[in-house]
Amino acid sequence: MAFLQWLKESFQPILLFASVFLVVLLRFFLKEKSRKGKSNLPPSPPKLPIIGNLHQLGNMPHLSLQCLAQKFGPIIFLQLGEIPTVVISSARLAKEAMKTHDVALSSRPRIFSAMHLFYDCTDVVFAPYGAYWRNIRKICILELLSAKRVQSYSFVREEEVARLVRRVAESYPGTTDLSKMLGLYANDVLCRVAFGRDFSGGGEYDRHGFQKMLDEYQVLLGGFSIGDFFPSMEFIHTLTGMKSRLQNTFRRFDQLFDQLLAEHSNPKRATEEQKDLVDVLLDIQKNGFDDMPLTMDNIKAIILDMFAAGTDTTFITLDWGMTELIMNPKVMERAQAEVRSIVGERGVVLESDLPQMHYMKAVIKEIFRLHPPAPVLVPRESMEDVNIDGYNIPAKTRFFVNAWAIGRDPESWENPDRFEPERFMGSTVDFKGQHFELIPFGAGRRSCPAITLGTASVELALAQLLHSFDWELPPGTTAKDLDLTEVFGISMHRIAHLLVIAKPRFP
Repeated sequence: MAFLQWLKESFQPILLFASVFLVVLLRFFLKEKSRKGKSNLPPSPPKLPIIGNLHQLGNMPHLSLQCLAQKFGPIIFLQLGEIPTVVISSARLAKEAMKTHDVALSSRPRIFSAMHLFYDCTDVVFAPYGAYWRNIRKICILELLSAKRVQSYSFVREEEVARLVRRVAESYPGTTDLSKMLGLYANDVLCRVAFGRDFSGGGEYDRHGFQKMLDEYQVLLGGFSIGDFFPSMEFIHTLTGMKSRLQNTFRRFDQLFDQLLAEHSNPKRATEEQKDLVDVLLDIQKNGFDDMPLTMDNIKAIILDMFAAGTDTTFITLDWGMTELIMNPKVMERAQAEVRSIVGERGVVLESDLPQMHYMKAVIKEIFRLHPPAPVLVPRESMEDVNIDGYNIPAKTRFFVNAWAIGRDPESWENPDRFEPERFMGSTVDFKGQHFELIPFGAGRRSCPAITLGTASVELALAQLLHSFDWELPPGTTAKDLDLTEVFGISMHRIAHLLVIAKPRFP
């Protein structure tokens, strides 16, 4: 009897797995039959049962999707597990998707990791289209990230750029880990603007493990977790360890935000002349905004958007930018000559100097073209049937726009793989969502509302680094020796740190 009981218990998991497998297999074939009967879908590479085209994504989906686009065209259909997916890889079709059909494609899929990290997707980036999302986006545009608000934080950027310069100068004549310095700068600017706190100066940066939290965040939100493509089989997230990683990362962020909100809500807290973004959100919660209340969890979700997206974008752009400039010394020389001719012998670059720096702005555009911080933009989901390029695409289809491939598309760019900022001199092409060949921040309703804040932090830091130092690689290292391998996630930075010699120009 004991043996029979053991046999029964042993076979239960196997029978369960076999039952689930058969159900998924049946659903797959029924969906395939239904789709073939009624759809005029974009071209699609051959797929396998159950997983569809998942095996074709690889470790670097932006590269794999670019290769598929080169073979099957700028709009392709993929069956990623249970998820029907369209991938767009050209400026022309990105415009059709994000302008012509902007409203129909303005929602977001409910990604498992986003639901766990962003308080059930109540942030700006991942919230589904609807009244709540429209309200918090309005709060961001009018209250948190307006041009006036961004300008009011200029003193923070100036002070943090000065601290960045001091940190880099202290390492001379030794080697500088510039990636680490740029990471500290990006975090410090955002922490002061959002929280009114200087974390790295107080030693709390290491205590909270900010960088590890951010690294884990961007990997977890990469959008290509196997479980996200099988929503009917949520247990996959437990088997892969994804759920426990999400819960751990969420708990650490949540504890930090609880501490910050408690400090800001303390009536004895010294009131700053300049309100930080948490202050603004708490004022909105107290006084109301368009008759839609904000909960503390809503505030935390919005803060996490600012914190994670804001720091990563600034860091990645500056890190790739300095890497490209050191690898392209003629571009570096021209950019430095421009900055130094405008600033002169004055040691400090002012934000009022920046509008005159046309070549440096072209450098930043070229960085965004070759290295968009989010290579495959945050996915959208169609709310209704749409027709794109003559293809009929049903509602509830996931849309990926490969900004990385669009930035390197020979249909839009001459010498697309070369770092040539000159291509933007005299050009009206910009990255603010009106020119679809350059969309690092997306376009349309779901474009990133923090473009102004992010750009301001990048421009001042890059100009000051060009002005204050002469740059070269350590002895024995050449540009060919640099490891340019990327880590794929919702944002994408290099694995290796940029190690340089930075010779100060000013004593």
